[in-house]
Amino acid sequence: MPRAVRFHEYGDVDVLRVEEVDRPEPGPGQVLVRVKAAGINPGESAIRNGALRERWPAMFPSGQGSDLAGVVEGRGPGVSWVETGDEVLGWTEGRASQADYVVTEADRLVRRPVGVPWLAAGALFVVGTTAYASVRAVGAERGDTVVVSGAAGGVGSIAAQLARNTGATVIGLASERHHDWLTAHGVVPVPYGDGIDDTGERILAATEGERPAAFIDTFGDDYLNLADRLGIPHERINTIINYPGAEALGTRTAGNSDAAEAEVLAELAALVDRGALEIPIAAAYPLDEVRDAYRELEQRHTLGKIVLVP
Repeated sequence: MPRAVRFHEYGDVDVLRVEEVDRPEPGPGQVLVRVKAAGINPGESAIRNGALRERWPAMFPSGQGSDLAGVVEGRGPGVSWVETGDEVLGWTEGRASQADYVVTEADRLVRRPVGVPWLAAGALFVVGTTAYASVRAVGAERGDTVVVSGAAGGVGSIAAQLARNTGATVIGLASERHHDWLTAHGVVPVPYGDGIDDTGERILAATEGERPAAFIDTFGDDYLNLADRLGIPHERINTIINYPGAEALGTRTAGNSDAAEAEVLAELAALVDRGALEIPIAAAYPLDEVRDAYRELEQRHTLGKIVLVP
């Protein structure tokens, strides 16, 4: 029988199970996909452990996962643009992509370009659209200097590249072990300092004392306060994680929901296809090792994305 990741109560990674389930059937406007790769994301950990139960409660038993890439196995009435055997990538709103099979709406899928590897395709939607919205929110453009915190993470690594593609100079805050990757992608790496004042001094040293034009925070902690101390206009600061801080300072909070469109996903896939965007893959785990995958994710030290392979 097909398998799917499930959890029956809030908790740490030990509540995750891989269970046998019925094969889903597509309804009107839907497509059945045999999953070849499904990315994992920090938001899923927060939902599973109950941190977001007020905003996004779980209905038990709950599945997991939004990102997906795979092969079309069937389609419901009203779907004509894909055929059985077509290769697609996209997302589901049903917390269900970490499985052998998933049903999703046809308008949440796009064709997989031949130059987009399966692992990258399965990891692209959440981080890609979040990074896209972040770069758009701060108005990055040629001549700007944009700082990205967590610049080697899932969202940060893409945001740094997208900002660089606008012609901006990008300062990437990251652990030193990831600096070679950032440099190879045109990003100026800066190591984390001992507190925000020290980190701020390191940023200004990299910019030769000039104030950065924009700041994208993908990590949280005190980075909004750092951006504020650097004198960056609040309308050009975006965070994808520190919502209380953003409310206090009046900064932006654009993220996945602000760019969750098939057209944006297709644009990102096209960038990957022509070599203008890399989706770094930190690790790929079999579906049965989902607990280990999330243990690695929750350490917050990976370069790029972790992917499940059913």
